[in-house]
Amino acid sequence: MHGGECTLIASCAPPSLAHFVWNRLLACESVLSVLFVYRSSVQSGEMAAAEGANTMSDETSAQSTYHRDGYEGKCVFCKIVHKEIDTELMYCDEELACFKDVKPGAPHHYLVIPNSHVGNCKSLKKEHIPLVEKMVEVGKKMLQQNNFTDLNDIRLGFHWPPFCSIAHLHLHVLAPASQMGFISRMFYRIDSYWFITAEQLLERLNSLPENS
Repeated sequence: MHGGECTLIASCAPPSLAHFVWNRLLACESVLSVLFVYRSSVQSGEMAAAEGANTMSDETSAQSTYHRDGYEGKCVFCKIVHKEIDTELMYCDEELACFKDVKPGAPHHYLVIPNSHVGNCKSLKKEHIPLVEKMVEVGKKMLQQNNFTDLNDIRLGFHWPPFCSIAHLHLHVLAPASQMGFISRMFYRIDSYWFITAEQLLERLNSLPENS
């Protein structure tokens, strides 16, 4: 529902305050957008603070502020992959890395990123389909290795621009989806204009022309 249109669920009894707030939030997407932007700004601030506290020496950092092959000097995730920020990697190979989200939205909340700097999901082309598929595969593998095996109760997806706090492709892996809190269900809401599931993104990329 768009444009501030609000529809309350009909009930014979007067709705409770919580019920009223819930329906208003579901209906008024502008409110959700404000909440998300606020959370993103907080998260970006925390990441920046971590960057300042954990970066390498000034000389080394100065050498890292320019572009290299697959590296963006100002990108927090690039710095994590290159171990310029002290973040524990749950998984790392020649193509992908995985680590825990600093603001978990579920008991299990991981981020899977490409090691090379890749822009947000909106910038992807058909050639990126194998990359996205492998990101999904790694996300599921990390859940299973951390004793979560119900892959029917997970949420995998990406925030759609401009609702991205960091412009480096990252897959959110959340589980169990059934235990996500109120705010998390808003931030990672399926069929919203700020979040797209991995499955939806792959469908979109598969629909692109061959040269796109």
